[in-house]
Formats: sequence, C-alpha cells, structure tokens
Amino acid sequence: PVFAGMNGSAIENFSCVIYNVSLMNCTWQAGRDAPEDTQYFLYWQYSRYDDAMECELYIKDENGRNMGCRFQNVTVRTGVAAYFLVNGSSNESLIQFYDKYIKLYDIEILTPPLNVTVNCIRDSSGCIITWQPPVTTHPKKCFEYEIRIRNK
Repeated sequence: PVFAGMNGSAIENFSCVIYNVSLMNCTWQAGRDAPEDTQYFLYWQYSRYDDAMECELYIKDENGRNMGCRFQNVTVRTGVAAYFLVNGSSNESLIQFYDKYIKLYDIEILTPPLNVTVNCIRDSSGCIITWQPPVTTHPKKCFEYEIRIRNK
C-alpha cells in the first residue's frame, strides 16, 4: 500500500524557508507514535524530471535524530512546485513517509532593501529617502515599502 508503515510514525509540522537568496532551511517534528530509534531522511527535487537530492546538512536533536535540514545554493524556479519527501527507518516497525509540493518562491524571506540613504535639508521640513531593491530570486517582483519615521 501507498501508506505502508505504522500510523502516527510520519513526521509532522514540516516547513521550509528560503533566506539570503539561496539558503533553505526545512524543519519537522518526529511522528507522535514513531519508535524512539526512528531516523528521518529528507529528499527533494525541482520536478519529476530532475534528480532527487538528499539533505546536505541535517539538523539533529539531542538524541541524534534528524529534525531538519540546511541546503545551500538553492535556485528558486518560478512557477514550479518542488517535491519534498521525508521517509524514516526504524528497527521496530515500518515508518510512514511524508511528502509535499512547495512553490519555492512562496517561502522566500526577502532581504531588506540596499543602500538606504536619508538626506534632510536643515531649513526645510522635508527629507529625501532613497534605497535600492533587495537582492531576490524574483527580479520582476513588485515591492511595496513601509517607512516609519520617528522624530527625536
């Protein structure tokens, strides 16, 4: 069967974020009913035509169990949902796998704008604030900015 394995043994609360343009962190929690010796392994691929990649650097808990992963040099492809698969192994029982499709551009945490400058003219009540758009994987993305000005 597709969902072979003990109920409650698959991971829970899986989530990923992309930050600093090309770094991706994924985290999860062990299944509620997973045996203590369960070890999890994360694989992902851009599409069914690309090779699956296993986690490069696992994040481990105090018991040495894989509870997350860090990837470097991730390229965000717009319009494509990447496929993530976490399977597990245990000496006690079969472990259910967990899988999910995620559009990578939906999970990108944008960097702040660059080169922010403020020029205020002493005799005027106005200031000119300028900046450059942040580095991002979406060069055509439309950005909205909020400026908070605090008088001293």
